Amino acid sequence: MAPIKADTALKELLDGNQRYVAGKLVHPHQTSQRSQELIPHQHPFATVLGCADSRVPPEVIFDQGLGDLFVVRVAGNIIDEEAVLASLEYAVEHLKTPLLVVLGHKACGAVKATVEALAKNEAGEGQVGIIVKAIRPAVVEARDRPGDVLDYAVRANVRRTVSRLNQTGPVLSGMVRDQKLRIVGAYYDLQSGIVELLGGAS
Repeated sequence: MAPIKADTALKELLDGNQRYVAGKLVHPHQTSQRSQELIPHQHPFATVLGCADSRVPPEVIFDQGLGDLFVVRVAGNIIDEEAVLASLEYAVEHLKTPLLVVLGHKACGAVKATVEALAKNEAGEGQVGIIVKAIRPAVVEARDRPGDVLDYAVRANVRRTVSRLNQTGPVLSGMVRDQKLRIVGAYYDLQSGIVELLGGAS
């Protein structure tokens, strides 16, 4: 299978999202034959770091199918130094996905919990505190801006994650430097269904 370029991968995702928004889904690669073809190997064309929110399944909103996307989902689309980062490195280094999309979304519960925790000067209960700590810088940035603090914080959180991934390495940062990987931020609007690119791309 010939390698796909990052720009082509991104266009495929955005084209799929346009189909989703228009209600013209084609549901590619969702047959039993496709599942059999994937048994010996996989060649996803993009990696998506998305939120665990049940309303934002990447394969659905991008109209993709089996074997198309390598998806890592965690509340608030945050990264850690262990499982999440290792999963992303595996995708780009071993599966050769040329595109990594950090996908945030409107009304993110993890970001909302962080906004509320900081408003009360709290760290978050239990293990949720780990998520609050990771998202906190984005919320602090948003509090100094006019308008919807939650929405700005969601977008800031995505941009910060993209920036961090670009500098995390040697695997990711090295592949970005060698132009083997492109990392982009995106925002999904729950109401319209539209995925918007946020810039901060490598």
